[in-house]
Amino acid sequence: MKKISLGDQVSFCYEGETVLDALLRDNIEVPNSCRQGACQSCMVRSLDVEPPVASQCGLKDVLRKQKHFLACLCYPEQDMVITLSQQPEFYTEGTVVDKKPLNQETLLLTIECKEPLDYYAGQFVNLKRADGLMRSYSIANSRSHDRKLTFHIRRLAGGRFSEWVHQELLVGDRIAVSDPQGLCYYLPNRPEQNLLLIGTGSGLAPLVGIITEALQQGHTGDIHLFHGSREMDGLYWIEEMLELERQYPNFHYTPCVSRGDSPEGVAIGRANDVALNRLPDLKGWRVFLCGHPEMVNETKRQAYLNGASLKDIYADAFHVASTSLD
Repeated sequence: MKKISLGDQVSFCYEGETVLDALLRDNIEVPNSCRQGACQSCMVRSLDVEPPVASQCGLKDVLRKQKHFLACLCYPEQDMVITLSQQPEFYTEGTVVDKKPLNQETLLLTIECKEPLDYYAGQFVNLKRADGLMRSYSIANSRSHDRKLTFHIRRLAGGRFSEWVHQELLVGDRIAVSDPQGLCYYLPNRPEQNLLLIGTGSGLAPLVGIITEALQQGHTGDIHLFHGSREMDGLYWIEEMLELERQYPNFHYTPCVSRGDSPEGVAIGRANDVALNRLPDLKGWRVFLCGHPEMVNETKRQAYLNGASLKDIYADAFHVASTSLD
């Protein structure tokens, strides 16, 4: 018999009984459907011990790393402390140490945190100003900088937060930084696997962090980055990416524009279309998608049809703002 602790509730799991069985027997509401590990609706997270390997069947690597497991498949091997939802959000104090333009719409914001953050390249944090207004932004640097975080902040028309960052936030100002969140990040568990990264606009930010982390970790598989914008002035960090391409033979960079003329070396077409036309067979690849929700959803479907496993497709949609919010 194993003890399962969920908040202030305690259940006991008997021999041959799953965690889901024990919780439901004690009238603890847990989302569930198929009870065979297919729907994943009963996914919970261990806060202490490693879950049994069999209970993580079918989950993405990043979920397994964070000790998520399927309650319907979990026959506990020891007492467990679990949670059904995310832990309360905590913030640390950050100080703006640099702010410079990347293009006409986007700036590079560097924040130094009072406390080091334990994050993975590609995750995001919530930035919150003194009046409580908050927005989510992806971390654009690798894990080697655990106190200094960089962000690509795109100015959105009527966006209260992005306009404030562009026009009013100054070097030396304080801002609250949440704990890192999100599952669209790099793990060095399969260094030989080919990687495809597609981003639009400021969706380049998490992809740069992922690429930098992968190269620093000695990733040996091919890494293909396709960054797209409507026109040339929407692209940025072209020279930096070309320099990275010169330094690492397994890194390949393709900037893309979907409208107007383009100089030599810049592909014409939407980044996802260009990428999937050039790489039609994605069997065994790991895919990262960041940017406009329509691009992300469309490309996720197409990447799957082109052979990529769903558990190897990591997506982060940057939601388009209304005129009053960003």
